[in-house]
Amino acid sequence: MSLDTARNPTDTDRTRTATERPAPAKGAGLGVLLALLATVVWSGSFVVARALHDTVPPVQAAFWRWIVALLAVAPLAARETWRQRHLIRRHLRFLTLASLLGITVYNTLVNQAGTATSAGNMGMIMAASPVLMAVFARLGGNRLGPRRTTGMLIACAGVLLLVSKGSLAPDLAVGDLWVMAAAVCFASYSALLKRRPAELGGLAFLFTTFVLGTLMLLPAYGISLAVQGGFEPTAGTVGPLVYVGVLSSAVAFFAWNKAVTLIGAARAGIVYYLQPVCVALLSYALLGERLGLLGGASMVLILGGVALSSAR
Repeated sequence: MSLDTARNPTDTDRTRTATERPAPAKGAGLGVLLALLATVVWSGSFVVARALHDTVPPVQAAFWRWIVALLAVAPLAARETWRQRHLIRRHLRFLTLASLLGITVYNTLVNQAGTATSAGNMGMIMAASPVLMAVFARLGGNRLGPRRTTGMLIACAGVLLLVSKGSLAPDLAVGDLWVMAAAVCFASYSALLKRRPAELGGLAFLFTTFVLGTLMLLPAYGISLAVQGGFEPTAGTVGPLVYVGVLSSAVAFFAWNKAVTLIGAARAGIVYYLQPVCVALLSYALLGERLGLLGGASMVLILGGVALSSAR
């Protein structure tokens, strides 16, 4: 999801791999639709995280989310994964890192954040994750340029306004800090997708990361059970977990990974900027959360900053 920069062609630009070149018009249209689908579905997962904050412990919510996702994906992906097992062994380090960031840690942090901050705040802070992508790109040797840097600073100002509640002596909510950590994980995961082995199928990649991520969650899940106890399986707890397991995990991750393959992380990231708007509407409709003047100003700064950074 790193943001594009407007610059003169260089030898490096001319030798970029095929996966980094602009997608054909038909593929680009499909990529945008898939990125939009993932963004809308993920917006609902922030509302779910907030809705379950007092009924399902965060680690347990994350664990069962991925169990449901595995059950949903297995019939489609198990055969392909088995056929590509030699590729999985060859790229196990990469797959383990991607699983840790995108599966084990990221969603657990979002659930943890939901215990202490609003769904709207989570959506707006996460929308600034492309700024982190730009930082990663700069560390990788890419130039940012004045327009991109200005946009980053504006978006960061929006995040700071939101988490500080407009105070010069901010009392940061712990939930906002959790979701900022989640944004770092998601940005890192999306950056890693550029290095996904081209020969590894999308379903095999998805299923393998789900399996590895769930296995790495097991110790934390056991500790949560021992310390916090389990949760009562009711329609109010199981239904949301099915949603995040099937739609926010299996469907959205597959759609996002495919979108990044078709149009690149930068263009998919532009669609992702719609997330705070989707979260704000859903959280108002389902949870009764109001954005407020401060939240509205923060959203304008964040979306304006990332739009400026990503404009060609």
